[in-house]
Amino acid sequence: MRAPRELDPADPAVRAWGRMRALVVDQHDRRREACEAVGLSFVRVKALLEVAREPGTLSDLADRLSVDRPYATVVVDELQRRGLVRREHHPDDRRCKIVSVTPDGLRTAATARAILGDPPQALRALPAEDLAQLDRILAAL
Repeated sequence: MRAPRELDPADPAVRAWGRMRALVVDQHDRRREACEAVGLSFVRVKALLEVAREPGTLSDLADRLSVDRPYATVVVDELQRRGLVRREHHPDDRRCKIVSVTPDGLRTAATARAILGDPPQALRALPAEDLAQLDRILAAL
């Protein structure tokens, strides 16, 4: 683990990062809202969104979630138990299973995606020119 650096509050990057973090995490944490709406932990919501975007093996999913394979198995087991994903034989490798989303999983993923993607009113209230500039800056990052 790396030693923490002393942050200079006068550094514009430190201030901007703090404001972005406060906006997204502290003031408008859509993760909690999405989790409550669909009845899943956030890692399970992320897994469901990933599988809905693109089916894959458990190893693929573990890599996309940055978790180890045994934990990905636990997550998929829960999603499967709830009828949100299914495991099917891999067409080219019978040792592997492909995890894909069910119709209920698609609906649940759509609900979570809509909540997570809904900008806070403070952002919507910005003038169009400011939003365009913010969008350009964030795209550059």
